Amino acid sequence: MKRANATLGDPADLVLRYVLRRGDFSLDVNLSIPASGITGLFGESGSGKTTLLRCIAGLERSAYGRLVVGGEIWQDDASGISRAIHHRKIGYVFQEPRLFAHLTVRGNLEYGGRRTKTGRKRVDFERIVELLGLQSLLHRSPHDLSGGEAQRVAIGRALLREPRFVFMDEPMAGLDRTRRDEILPFMDRLHSELSLPIIYVSHNIEEVCRLCDHLVVMQKGQVLADGELQSMLSRMDLPILNGDEAGSVIQGTIASYDAEYDLTRLNFSAGALEIPGRHGVPGGELRIRVRANDVSLCRERPGQTTILNIVAATVDRIQPDRGAVLLVRLAAGTDTLMARITRRSGHQLSLRSGERVLAQIKAVSVRNSLEGTGSGSR
Repeated sequence: MKRANATLGDPADLVLRYVLRRGDFSLDVNLSIPASGITGLFGESGSGKTTLLRCIAGLERSAYGRLVVGGEIWQDDASGISRAIHHRKIGYVFQEPRLFAHLTVRGNLEYGGRRTKTGRKRVDFERIVELLGLQSLLHRSPHDLSGGEAQRVAIGRALLREPRFVFMDEPMAGLDRTRRDEILPFMDRLHSELSLPIIYVSHNIEEVCRLCDHLVVMQKGQVLADGELQSMLSRMDLPILNGDEAGSVIQGTIASYDAEYDLTRLNFSAGALEIPGRHGVPGGELRIRVRANDVSLCRERPGQTTILNIVAATVDRIQPDRGAVLLVRLAAGTDTLMARITRRSGHQLSLRSGERVLAQIKAVSVRNSLEGTGSGSR
C-alpha cells in the first residue's frame, strides 16, 4: 500500500523532509522509508536519488529539512538540531568500493568494526564474512581483488559499523554483467538473513525487481510515488515503469526440480511455472520477474505449443501504450501480470476489462529475467 504521507509511517521508520536548491536543480521530498527490508530509490540519472542519500547522511550542508529515525530526531533545522555526520549510524556503500589500499581485506573489514562504539555486537564478523563469501579473501590486498570482490568487501565493512540503515548508491553500476551476476546471490543472502534495513539506489529495473521490497520512484527532485514493490510495478500511471522494461514480480514456492529437462517448478497463486535451471530447494521461496514483452494472450488453450507456461487470468485494465501497442494488466490469482500486445491483437481478441483469458509466458524469458540477461524472444 502506498504511504500517502510521511507522518503516517511506523515509529521505527526513517521519516524525512528535505528541500535543496542548487542552480537548475531542486530537491523537494517528504517521505517515510520502512525500517525493514530493502527500499529501492529508482529513477533516471539526475532525478535526485544520490542527493537525497547525501541529505540523510548529513553530507549536503545546504539542504534544509527534518530527519527522524526510529523516533529519534537526527535533524530539525527549524529547531537548530543536527546530529554530526559521524554520529549518524549509517553504513554507506558507494559506486566505487573505496577500500584502504594499505590494509588487507581483513583490515578493511575490521576498520568497519572499530568504527562502532556499541557495547554489544548485533553483526558478527565471522557471520558477515560467511554471508559475503569472503573467507578466502581475508589476507589479500585490495589490488588483488576483482570489482565484484572489492564491492563485497565494501558492503561487509559498512555492515560491520552496526548501522541503523545501510545506503547503497548504485553499488553495481561500475561492474560488468559477469561481476554483477557474481555479487547478486550475496545480496540475496543479505536480504533474506539480515534484518538491517537497506536503501538501494539504482536506475536498473532488473536489480530493483530482484532485490527490493519497497520502491520509491523519483523524478526531477521529487517523489512521484512510493509503495510495496509488486503494487508499484502494476501501476499504469507511471511512465517510467511502463516503458520497454514494464513487467511484474512473482514470489512463489519451489515445488520440484526435473533433472531430465533441467526445469524448476514454481508454485504461485495462479498455478505453476516451469523455469529453466535448478533454483533453490523444494519448499524454498523464489522471486521471478516477468516482462510484459514476454507475455502473450489467447482465448483458448493451444493444442500444440512450445510455450510451457499457460495460466488463467482476468483482464484488469487495458491502456494504450505507443502507436500500435497496448499495455494490459492481468489479475492471475492474487498476483499481477503485465502484457504488451498490438492493438490489432487486442481487437481480434475483443479484449475487455473483466474478461477471462489465458496468459502465455515463455519459460526461457522467465529464466532470463531471473538472471538479468535480457528478454527472451517470442
